[in-house]
Amino acid sequence: MAKPKVLATHRLFEPARRILQKHCEVEYWEKPERPPREEVLRRVKDKEGLVCLLTEKVNDDLLEAAPKLRIAANVAVGFDNIDVAACTKRGVVATNTPGVLDDTTADFAWTLLMAVARRLVEGDALARSGNWKGWDLDQLVGTDVWGKTLGIVGFGRIGRAMARRASGFQMKVIYTDAVRASAEVEKELRAEYRDMNALLAEADFISVHTPLLPETRGLFNAANFEKMKRTAFLINTSRGPVVDEAALVAALEKRKISGAALDVFEKEPIVHPGLRRPNVVLAPHIASASLETRTKMACMAAENVITLFEGRQPANILNPEARKG
Repeated sequence: MAKPKVLATHRLFEPARRILQKHCEVEYWEKPERPPREEVLRRVKDKEGLVCLLTEKVNDDLLEAAPKLRIAANVAVGFDNIDVAACTKRGVVATNTPGVLDDTTADFAWTLLMAVARRLVEGDALARSGNWKGWDLDQLVGTDVWGKTLGIVGFGRIGRAMARRASGFQMKVIYTDAVRASAEVEKELRAEYRDMNALLAEADFISVHTPLLPETRGLFNAANFEKMKRTAFLINTSRGPVVDEAALVAALEKRKISGAALDVFEKEPIVHPGLRRPNVVLAPHIASASLETRTKMACMAAENVITLFEGRQPANILNPEARKG
């Protein structure tokens, strides 16, 4: 019996390749740069499976080009690159990779928070420049993290992982979410619920962990920056379009807030030029980029594909109503 054909739009890590190649005939995009859209559409024509990244749009154009496609497996927890309704309409299963990146992403959000608070990037640049003249009392003084108030916007798995880490810094943790956590969770994490306006007014650091939805697109806009403390910092490891970058730049220029640390951007990979300033830490979408976690993500996507081809429902299916036998 012929093995199902699969297209992977990235080279993937070896453990994931072994999972796929045991059960499928796999074609990989082997080059380091992203595959051109026309190349993806050409290669997916005869494929039953697609393993893709956030950079590939799984929409009507792709689905029309791939009449045999049965599954689109995203190597990411977010899936705003996938038109789930269009997949469902055509009976194509869509999956993601939740759970495995929670702690790694929370670790990196803390990395950003610490870096912007203590002006680490500026200090690194000075130490490398050859212009450092030595220790001085007021040189690159930053902001304490210990004992401050951490505001978490989006209190899912990653947001809660952030809260757990805050206890080590004896921080007050406040959060907002469309669904309030149970009293047990709030007690365990020592987290207090606030509505959005109250959180903006109270938090010293605001860490964003909400998915990109119609109601969260542009959530951090000019009006909300006005509500933040002038001493506050914004940290975003969720999705770029949650922040209106032009409004953020204006807030920074007018000193409405003290700084920001961003791993994601509104129009990736484009970075708004106004964000290239000393009080902003920039990272190229690497919050989940540990070798261990990215390997687990790739393996999970591969397992989702194999599970479907074996006639079972993938654990991380986004549209169970679309499942084909």
